[in-house]
Amino acid sequence: MGKSSKDKRDAYYRLAKEQGWRARSAFKLLQLDEEFDLFSNVTRVVDLCAAPGSWSQVLSRVLIKGEKFGRTAWQDREAKLREQMLGVFSTGNLEPIAPSEPVELPQPRKDVKIVSIDLQPISPLPGIITLRADITHPATVPLLLKALDPDYDPQSGSQQAAQPVDLVISDGAPDVTGLHDLDIYVQSQLLFAALNLALCVLKPGGKFVAKIFRGKNVDILYAQLKIFFERVHVAKPRSSRASSVEAFIVCLNFQPPKGFSASLEEPLGVGFRLPQMTKDNQERSAISATTILQNHTTGAWDSSPAVVASPDNDGITELQAEDYRPLDRLADVRWIAPFIACGDLSAFDSDASYRLPADHVSLDPIQPPTAPPYKRALEMRKAAGGAYGKTNIGKTTTKADRVMP
Repeated sequence: MGKSSKDKRDAYYRLAKEQGWRARSAFKLLQLDEEFDLFSNVTRVVDLCAAPGSWSQVLSRVLIKGEKFGRTAWQDREAKLREQMLGVFSTGNLEPIAPSEPVELPQPRKDVKIVSIDLQPISPLPGIITLRADITHPATVPLLLKALDPDYDPQSGSQQAAQPVDLVISDGAPDVTGLHDLDIYVQSQLLFAALNLALCVLKPGGKFVAKIFRGKNVDILYAQLKIFFERVHVAKPRSSRASSVEAFIVCLNFQPPKGFSASLEEPLGVGFRLPQMTKDNQERSAISATTILQNHTTGAWDSSPAVVASPDNDGITELQAEDYRPLDRLADVRWIAPFIACGDLSAFDSDASYRLPADHVSLDPIQPPTAPPYKRALEMRKAAGGAYGKTNIGKTTTKADRVMP
């Protein structure tokens, strides 16, 4: 399959090359910003799993260069048009004027710091600090804070004192295997690592955006994020294929619980204490189940059985807790995050194919991969002579050679 066929099949792949983006994923961040205004009052950003750097490129052009895209650019054009129309009516000149594209110089922001982190090398970008580090390693947080603040002393151990970051974004995803349950699990662990690092550096009121794979238990993830953020949304940009389980979790207004202290050594403030906490919780649940069973006859609970005990021959008793909550609390069983579609509905459909004009010329990618994980596989395939092995080029065969023995 050549470039032109991929241009037809994926319009955003073609647009990314035409507009100078490193990857089509740049449109996802732009469309998320259109919906949630992610870049407002933001000067310090951390981009996790950043390679090849398309999201960092968006940050560079919006925050450092001061360019405007999406809703912001549209609002500026509308404001200029209204000013022109008001000028026409105020002077009494009712002759229509042709709306022109407003010429406005970019307005860069001051004191912008952007740090991009990935295990893979990232080609340089204007104003972007790139770190080749592991987001799951405890040494990454001091390294990140040192990149944001050169005066930071890693030996002081006061990494929680600064909390300098306004926005943490992550577009990382594992190499999918096609086994959806496995892919969703690996992606959840990657998201867990990104979230834990974000909790270490976000300041109160900060924002967190990350890619997720939607599965049957994803509502548990939403509820966990709701502990740390005031608002949690699930967004599906127009440039994200509808056939994909990919979505983006958008968490706004970071509000850590009282007394919470984040650290990569103790993820989510729990760390290695999780097994003991789980055991204590199970013991409390068993006591609560006994109390519920005793109070079931008082009429304060639902009429269905609260706990069903089923002992087996091995002496193991399973307790199945059913609708034991009060009737007025049955509606609070689950918390479902709002699901929002982002992007202009009149924009390109990422699942559709479009006819290219006759004079279309397919362009090369803006930034080819520097060290793709599949590079070794390509080298081995090339050494083997291609996908179907080496061919006998130049060898003449006779009919006798093709006869089965």
